[in-house]
Amino acid sequence: MKKLFAMLLVVAMVLSLAACGSSNSASTTGGDTAATNNDASTTTPADSATTDSGAAIKLGGTGPLTGGAAIYGMAAKHGAEIAVDEINALGGIQFELKYEDDAHDAEKAVNAYNTLKDWGMQISLGSVTSTPAAATSAKNFEDRIFALTPSASSTAVIEGKDNVYQMCFTDPNQGSASAQYIFEQKLATKVAIIWKNDDVYSKGIHDTFISKAGELGLEVVSDTTFTSDSQTDFSVQLTEAQKDGADLVFLPIYYDAASLILTQASTKGYAPKFFGVDGMDGILTVEGFDASLAEGVMLLTPFSADATDDLTVNFVGKYNDAYGETPNQFAADAYDCIYAIYNACTAAGVTSAMSAEVTNDLMIAQFTSMTFDGLTGDGVTWDASGAVSKSPKGMIIENGAYVGMD
Repeated sequence: MKKLFAMLLVVAMVLSLAACGSSNSASTTGGDTAATNNDASTTTPADSATTDSGAAIKLGGTGPLTGGAAIYGMAAKHGAEIAVDEINALGGIQFELKYEDDAHDAEKAVNAYNTLKDWGMQISLGSVTSTPAAATSAKNFEDRIFALTPSASSTAVIEGKDNVYQMCFTDPNQGSASAQYIFEQKLATKVAIIWKNDDVYSKGIHDTFISKAGELGLEVVSDTTFTSDSQTDFSVQLTEAQKDGADLVFLPIYYDAASLILTQASTKGYAPKFFGVDGMDGILTVEGFDASLAEGVMLLTPFSADATDDLTVNFVGKYNDAYGETPNQFAADAYDCIYAIYNACTAAGVTSAMSAEVTNDLMIAQFTSMTFDGLTGDGVTWDASGAVSKSPKGMIIENGAYVGMD
């Protein structure tokens, strides 16, 4: 019996040493702006990618790292990189981050997702924009890989999927909150809306804005649309808004089309107030756009880069040092995603040795019960649908910068 006990003890010690000796190191690219901007698929953990239980937990996401929506994808990727580097420097749980380019296209996003799945993705950051995210979230649900998207706000992303969550507030919330804000702040008496009818993001915000405006008695005098094929000429939409006396134009759209609307409105001599949502963030960096035309543009966003709290100051400073620009709310939401995942992993005892399916169940339990404080909100919670509860902030562009209105 003593010999048997001794043999078992030796075997146990050997297995323990083998487990503790496992490691997986990878390169750091967080501070290399040029390399990051030119690399559509990048793995970005800190210098050490080992934990007490083995290799780093693999986080994967897809986003537009090239093309017209790249401002969103690169911002999310950069914000996530900063958070991963900070967490890995703590020496406890370690993350390995990999983003794949989806070029804001649903089919490419699914291909990118499959690449990440084959790589061994344990937890997903979903997709950055709503149309690709609606496609990849179906894969998350099917494969039982937990997802927390930083910025895909359409309800189509989370509907019917118990393991897909959002860090940004949903499109319906943005629409109703925008109408409420415009009404309460007395920003307009007559409102025009220009929205994109082949985009789930724009349609979701438009529909709830219309509903809330009707409830509040906020007069919508013009309601016009465009599509991906027609988003170069907005003369008809602007002429109608001007003719109907709209003193505010609501733009539940992305910044690329918004920049053209502002340019063409200026050419027509039409100068209403313009009010957007989080998709407007990034308009100041559109190539070839006269940023002075965005002066006075208002939007709702969960993040203000000019806030003076320590967390924001630290993040903005690191982001500027690493990438040479001020972070937008997409970067802040992605940063918060990483820390929310980190908090959940810590509380649940998640390790890299766990399967994605086991991790998925642990993450759901944490996200439906925890409260999170981050850059984009304090006391943030999630319900079982995956929707987040936090408050947007009113912002205005002044002197080429976003300034809080509240």
